Amino acid sequence: MSQISSLARVFSYLSLLTVGGGMAAFPAMKYLTVEVHGWLTFKQLIHIYSVGQMAPGPNMMMIVVIGQWAGGLLGAFVTVAAFFCPTALLAFAVARGWRKLEKWPWRKSIQEGLAPVSIGLLLAGCFTMAKGAITGLETGAVAVATLLILLQYKINPALLVAASAVVGLLSLK
Repeated sequence: MSQISSLARVFSYLSLLTVGGGMAAFPAMKYLTVEVHGWLTFKQLIHIYSVGQMAPGPNMMMIVVIGQWAGGLLGAFVTVAAFFCPTALLAFAVARGWRKLEKWPWRKSIQEGLAPVSIGLLLAGCFTMAKGAITGLETGAVAVATLLILLQYKINPALLVAASAVVGLLSLK
């Protein structure tokens, strides 16, 4: 049962770090799920996150797998509730109060200040994932090629993930 309470604590905390999206919580998720609790390896976390990116719906539903590995079916349910409920309740409370503060002089400053925080958290997540996913010259080349294609063309990133998987199957074995 201690795994269940640990899952609830960890994913409630991670919930509050998702300013700007799930990638914002990735460094803390890696630290807590891999290094502190040992629920999975860094490589497994990267694979689970990548599959979550391709699956329909919210990409952070990948947390269900972590919860299931660490605490079975109950762990999966607890993880989902712990991850989505705190943020939903906070967003609900802030939205209600935010309308009341429409003329408040600090409102615009807060909004403008949160944008760089979101970007910083997102970049930290990207760098954390890159450290585990780029393991050599081949994977580095795939990452650079993917970045250049995304910068040059308007293409669905899921297609690039699928193409990278094919490249990996053909050349990295």
